[in-house]
Amino acid sequence: MEKVKTVYDHIKSNNIKTTILVALFPIFFIALVFLFVWAVAPLQKAIDTTTMVAIPTFIACFIWLGISWAFGDSMMLSSANAHEIHNNEKQYLEIFRSVENVALAAGLPTPRVYIIDDESLNAFATGRSPKDASVALTSGIIKKLDRLELEGVIAHEMAHIGNRDIRLDMILVTGIGVTVFAADMLLRAAIYGGNRSNDEKNNNGAILLMVWLAFMVFNWIITPILRMAVSRKREFAADATGAQITRNPMALANALRKISSDSRVENLDKMKSMAAMCIADPTAPREFISEVFATHPPVAERIKRLESM
Repeated sequence: MEKVKTVYDHIKSNNIKTTILVALFPIFFIALVFLFVWAVAPLQKAIDTTTMVAIPTFIACFIWLGISWAFGDSMMLSSANAHEIHNNEKQYLEIFRSVENVALAAGLPTPRVYIIDDESLNAFATGRSPKDASVALTSGIIKKLDRLELEGVIAHEMAHIGNRDIRLDMILVTGIGVTVFAADMLLRAAIYGGNRSNDEKNNNGAILLMVWLAFMVFNWIITPILRMAVSRKREFAADATGAQITRNPMALANALRKISSDSRVENLDKMKSMAAMCIADPTAPREFISEVFATHPPVAERIKRLESM
């Protein structure tokens, strides 16, 4: 007889898969640079070049991560045109009560609460740590979900906070931004170096061009696939943790059914990097998108897993 998976089994499985996927980022990056350079240069030169490229790239990622760490949450809330609400506003007392109840059940500090004036159904969490986290809800999700369903959504977002998914996504977005910038700089250097007649400089130009190609493959093929795979695993984990917090997986399952009918948030159409942070993809639907590049697992699969708990 097949063992029935518990909430804890789902959480453990998704955390293991996430760790493996995150570890693949630097492995693929280093491997791509090495293989592309090795195609035009001797083995030792390929090793030396890979080292010279990898170390500054990782250092730049850490520096940019510090900047994102300081200002990333406020930038995301501003991009969504979210405005903070307070517990002394009578029309939002029930919302605050639900957020406080879920935070207490999750064993986390009560986050700040923001409203996005949009009639669609969506939500996201942000913040550097649980102590300074924020939860943003669209006005539509507040109006169209009942109390238990809304608490299921809040629990899902609190799960992202507790699981440190916000920190993880910030690291991934920062790494992508740095490698895209580095690729542009390398292309300029390759073009400039390639115009020289000296054989050694021409060879260096060829190496730079291959490093640029490695960056491009990493940025536009490997990174999107890995990042979206990480995002999907974290959504499954947040669903399972949210169900654990409320002890009511069916409430979140019902909420997801309603959210899937209208999750687009117009303010976020041009903010593709934020799509992975929402409970459902908030951008305009893309007809030919492959599941490999989807930010979220299929809603039907998420509901099926919740119903099995």
